[in-house]
Amino acid sequence: MADLSSPDATYSRFGRRFRLAVNTGGGDAPGLNAVIRAVVMSALNRGWEVVGIRQGYDGLLDGDGVVQLDEGSVQGITHLGGTILGTTNRGNPLRFPVERPDGSVETVDRSQEIVQAFRDRHIDALVAIGGDGSLYIASELSKQGLPVVGVPKTIDNDLAATSVTFGFNTAVQTATDAIDKLHSTAQSHERIMVVEVMGRHTGWIALFAGVTGNADAILIPEVPYRMEKVAEHLRRKYARGPRYGIVVVAEGAKPEGGEVSLRPGEQPGDSQRYGGLAERVAEDLQELTGFQTRSLVLGHLQRGGQPTAYDRLLALRFGSAAVDVVERGEFGCMVALDPPDVKAVPLEEAIRELKKVSVDSDVVRTARRLDISFGD
Repeated sequence: MADLSSPDATYSRFGRRFRLAVNTGGGDAPGLNAVIRAVVMSALNRGWEVVGIRQGYDGLLDGDGVVQLDEGSVQGITHLGGTILGTTNRGNPLRFPVERPDGSVETVDRSQEIVQAFRDRHIDALVAIGGDGSLYIASELSKQGLPVVGVPKTIDNDLAATSVTFGFNTAVQTATDAIDKLHSTAQSHERIMVVEVMGRHTGWIALFAGVTGNADAILIPEVPYRMEKVAEHLRRKYARGPRYGIVVVAEGAKPEGGEVSLRPGEQPGDSQRYGGLAERVAEDLQELTGFQTRSLVLGHLQRGGQPTAYDRLLALRFGSAAVDVVERGEFGCMVALDPPDVKAVPLEEAIRELKKVSVDSDVVRTARRLDISFGD
């Protein structure tokens, strides 16, 4: 690819205006639209064309999901939740589901179709916005010659290469607001309220929302729990008053020596769906303590709504930085926050491992000093 930092950077190697694509994949997160706006405006100000791919990569495969993006397309979208391009967590072109004549489903690799579709549409580079799954796809497409720059998106905040991901701050605020409201009803009825938040493999949302929401116990995947310990902790609180409790659980937390809680009929595996932990914990605590207990699952509420000011700014910084990286021709990279700067890191490095909560972190130590139990 031509040196995009040169004076004729407006033009691609084909002698026409440089054409940049942007897509969003995986679960939605507050701040996606802010990234899209930053990418579009930063590219337009360089004289480039910008197109959006709908529903991850599906818009390329179905032939009519590529749309022109201009200033009017992204006007006033920074504060909006969701994504104007749509997204999917079932459109992996590396393992694309295809139904056979007998009704069974097999997966096929359609990645070369994706690469060829980019060439046919004269798209010079892609900004791929997504979490670990979407960025893995981007990394594999990059290896096949597609010029890609990734932008990290996940409310779980579990990408190790970046200090924080956009969407996390909003999800924590949503969870904290819910916990705040539960205090009054829990106290009025002298109940234990068990709140389940997202976090299949990491407990960042549960930890931050639990501490800021004054929870009595926090259960996270990084710390296997013993229900007897949690019950004992709550009995002591009831004895000294006030007689109610708040327990925050990450959906992927599991008991010591036990397994994660899955939805009925689910089998362990990469596509397993978590569910039922809050209800299970509530039932166990009621049996062990004798106190009335209720459960609440926040679910997709954590993904929706307006992004906080912090997430908007971070998303705009990421989108703008991604276009800078494209201009420098540093493909196969992801933008990442390394305070105070945003830098580019190799995609393979970015998705190599999940960022888990350190059991010795300052936030965990703070929680323990505040008499919050982790069930250990």
